[in-house]
Amino acid sequence: MKQEELLARITDEELRMSVIYTQLMFIALAIISGSILFEDWNSWTRLFQFSVSQIVFWGIIPGIAIVLIDLLLTRLLPNDYYDDGGINRRVFSNLRVGKLFLLTLLVAVSEELFFRGVIQSSFGYIVASLLFGLIHFRYLKKPVLFVSIMAVSFLLGYIFEVTENVFVTMSCHFIVDFLLGLFIKLKGE
Repeated sequence: MKQEELLARITDEELRMSVIYTQLMFIALAIISGSILFEDWNSWTRLFQFSVSQIVFWGIIPGIAIVLIDLLLTRLLPNDYYDDGGINRRVFSNLRVGKLFLLTLLVAVSEELFFRGVIQSSFGYIVASLLFGLIHFRYLKKPVLFVSIMAVSFLLGYIFEVTENVFVTMSCHFIVDFLLGLFIKLKGE
């Protein structure tokens, strides 16, 4: 069954729940693989440092820049270049801001926990960045979306290389997803 056919058969709420289940799976994978790949929890937890300056400089500012570039590109390029089949619109447009906040926070925490906190820490920058990009397989047939997600993936990987702080990449990822989700929501109203 093609993605379009599957999506036509499920409700927006079922689509959101599949996003939540996927993110919970990433958290479980991070905990399980982290317990296997790291000598002890201290070697893993050292990747989580609350540094306001790092979060602002390497998380929030790049996140806002990514959003501004993305919004600029959506204005300059034809609409079909950014058409993901309506998935993002269905996930975000009918959510209240509080639920949008929580959903994008869950996505940022779970994906960064797994891809930067475990995969990049254990297998390196290139592997983690490629895998992160490839889990967004629905963009493979959309070159602009795929290049965009790969660029963000490598930028997040680079930020982690520089800071060695998962909280920073979580912050950047969250800013991007929340602001773009908010934009999709407001555009749909």
